[in-house]
Amino acid sequence: MDELAETISGRILARVTILDLDGQVLGESAETDQPLDNHLDRPEIRSADSNDDGYEIRYSETLGQELLYYAVPITDTDDQIIGYFRLGLPMTSLQAVDQTIWIIIAASFFVAVVVISLLTFRVTKEMMRPIDEAVKVAKRLAKGDYSARTFENQHAEIGQLSRSLNMLAYNLDYISKRHQAQQERMETLIENMGSGLLLINVRGDISVMNKASRLIFQVEDQSWLNRLYHDVMEEPGLVQFIQSVFITETKQRDQLTIGEAYMSKVYDVYGAPVLDASGKIRGMTLVLHDITEQKKLEQVRKDFVANVSHELKTPITSIKGFSETLLDGAMDEEKLREKFLKIILKESERLQSLIHDLLELSKIERSYFQVHWAEMTLVQIADEVVTMLNDKASTKEINLTLASSGDSTMQGDPERMKQILINIINNAITYTPASGKIEVMVKGNQSTVELKVTDTGIGIEENEIPRVFERFYRVDRARSRNSGGTGLGLAIVKHLAEAHHASIHVQSKQGEGTTFTLVFPKEQIDEIF
Repeated sequence: MDELAETISGRILARVTILDLDGQVLGESAETDQPLDNHLDRPEIRSADSNDDGYEIRYSETLGQELLYYAVPITDTDDQIIGYFRLGLPMTSLQAVDQTIWIIIAASFFVAVVVISLLTFRVTKEMMRPIDEAVKVAKRLAKGDYSARTFENQHAEIGQLSRSLNMLAYNLDYISKRHQAQQERMETLIENMGSGLLLINVRGDISVMNKASRLIFQVEDQSWLNRLYHDVMEEPGLVQFIQSVFITETKQRDQLTIGEAYMSKVYDVYGAPVLDASGKIRGMTLVLHDITEQKKLEQVRKDFVANVSHELKTPITSIKGFSETLLDGAMDEEKLREKFLKIILKESERLQSLIHDLLELSKIERSYFQVHWAEMTLVQIADEVVTMLNDKASTKEINLTLASSGDSTMQGDPERMKQILINIINNAITYTPASGKIEVMVKGNQSTVELKVTDTGIGIEENEIPRVFERFYRVDRARSRNSGGTGLGLAIVKHLAEAHHASIHVQSKQGEGTTFTLVFPKEQIDEIF
């Protein structure tokens, strides 16, 4: 039996004890020098005898270590107990197994914790990443960067948040760009409008000033911005106008002269208060429109009407006066009748000449005035005019000569060119004293033809030279009127010269004479004036 017990022990690596029904040891795998006592009273044997699981942990005196004993009954074919089979396992093995199990459990728990933590971190990161992106986008939107967008996640709630945020960013970007475009258009309109525009806030500070207003007040850049209007404006009339708008809180309009005396301009000034929804004034707008040219044209019109009235009145008065004198009995006297009739004829001719020049000037100034271009030689036309006016010059003993050089062939209207020469030379004869000289010079250049008319007349004061082309302007009114002049000749010359694209210059010195210089281009473009 000992061999059997040892064989079984070698296979299962445990202590094997075989007992008979009385508890006597029949076989023992453990080697011992001491006799083995009866084992029937051992707890594991008693438990096995009562059909329970027979195990017990106790210190073995035989092996000198703590063992786990497990015993089962041995039965025959008739299920009768004939003995007991007991195993003894050292607790060190069981403790090692237990320790291994706990290590495995601890390792498994650690791995589980790590895996769960990693999964939790990843899931949390996956869930928090779109939220973080949404927060970043929201911050960029708050700073005004409306081009920011976030990734649209597939999760229902987070995806809806991302889509809503992207839609908000798109709408803000669209509104911002539209507002910016409108603001740029408004700034461009205000900056480039022809009238001066100023916006003054309720404190009196200038907050907007466009380019036209800077030119009006001769201000560089934006130096007037955020400064009080009465500290920078030097025109007391304009300051009073602005104060009046602020005090009355009503729209006002006036015409003011702004600038230095020699460079002053007239402006139509319009001021309107800016009111909020409650009717409280928030500032005012000031618009300045330059009407200097309109004023000049209005003055020219008034002067023209006055001059025409005066010029027509003189001959008409003379004709009426002498006619009444003749009717009152003077026509019965032959000498007085002839004298008065000659005066009436002269004044009639003067009146006819005045009306003719007025109609001619009106025709030239019309927009559809047409120059009939033709190939012509200016020296030939000048020769015809000199021949025509030579007798008139001879009556005053004036030496009228013509000189030429170069090719004076050019494109022009021969009739209008003759009219220019007649008016200039006739004007020279009128203002040149007896025994004077008038020289007409025609010079052909490569691309231009130059016409000069020089006289030794009374001359023109330097400050009056710019006015000689004005209608009805006369250097010496008495001399011009007595000679039958209308005061419209040089005005006609100016318009006809412009129609020929010519430049005209006047050089004169009082008491020495005057030189009129006209430079015509040889080639012209067919146009309708």
